[in-house]
Amino acid sequence: MSKPKKGVLLVNLGTPDSPSVPDVKRYLTEFLLDGRVIDIPAWRRSLLVRGVIVPFRAPKSAKLYRAIWDDNTGSPLLHYSVRQQQLLQERLSGEYHVELAMRYQNPSISRALARLKSMNLDSIRVIPLFPQYASASTGSVIDKVMELMRTWHTFPGVSFVNDFYENDLMIEVFAENALKHHPETYDHILFSYHGLPVRQLNDVEVSGTHDCEKAGCRQQIAEHNRYCYLAQCHATTRLLAKRLGLKETDYTVCFQSRLGKTPWVQPYTSDVLKDVAAKGKKRLLVFCPAFVSDCLETVYEVGTEYALEFKELGGEKVQLVESLNDHPKWITALEQLVYRDLPEWLQKDKLTV
Repeated sequence: MSKPKKGVLLVNLGTPDSPSVPDVKRYLTEFLLDGRVIDIPAWRRSLLVRGVIVPFRAPKSAKLYRAIWDDNTGSPLLHYSVRQQQLLQERLSGEYHVELAMRYQNPSISRALARLKSMNLDSIRVIPLFPQYASASTGSVIDKVMELMRTWHTFPGVSFVNDFYENDLMIEVFAENALKHHPETYDHILFSYHGLPVRQLNDVEVSGTHDCEKAGCRQQIAEHNRYCYLAQCHATTRLLAKRLGLKETDYTVCFQSRLGKTPWVQPYTSDVLKDVAAKGKKRLLVFCPAFVSDCLETVYEVGTEYALEFKELGGEKVQLVESLNDHPKWITALEQLVYRDLPEWLQKDKLTV
């Protein structure tokens, strides 16, 4: 077998090493101390995270993780991330070596990069596994990779995938997963994305004064709002709605998992649940297109917490649309991302569908 000359680094958000309170504390502490996640002065962030948030949230989060944890495979996010790495490695030729890392906790980015460095590669392709760009997710991964590589004396060619919110195969997999549940039998559809503080969108434009409502981010994506998380979420939704033949009145875009009292992107999923229940909707189909692997935010937050909340409001059913997970077409989409932006003559005959 020929020696690999190119590296691929897949990076997802992260997961505790176990559902124990100490491991959840370590995970939450590393995650929330990231200045791109909670973007306030470091001393305030440390006091808030170490003194208030983590001691309060860790025991509760540990209980939730235990509810979705598998004794053999661990968290769903880790299980499916490992599967994606393994299946992508099988798809790529022997000149590629694929590593998996988590932005927070294990497997760590530092260890993955150390392995890639030892292979004396010609290039490394970094793919943060977040369809829509945000400074707190994709931006944080890029920042961490660059920080860790800063000490290297020699560099291979390094490239990053910023987003893939419009990837056709990704859209196709979400649509196929939805069709298994017969969307026509539901009263309304939610596209629930991970939330983000509004202030983190200000720097989308060079002026630092980006305003989603003035920029029309819910209606269009163009050069001026190309890196706006809200605009990319709505763009993904429009593509999915078109694929499924949905009208605008059939669905609502909303945002979950907010933290603290600062304004986050709206509408909040919990508020939308109240609204649709008040309108007499009984059955909801819910997509979570910000996640490529099922995880705590999909399996538990939507599949359990929101389902219970909706029933208490008078609803009957909340059905989660499964994420991309290890679907063969999603692995092909990852293969596309490895080759994307290469000169056309280098892309030819690369993909296996």
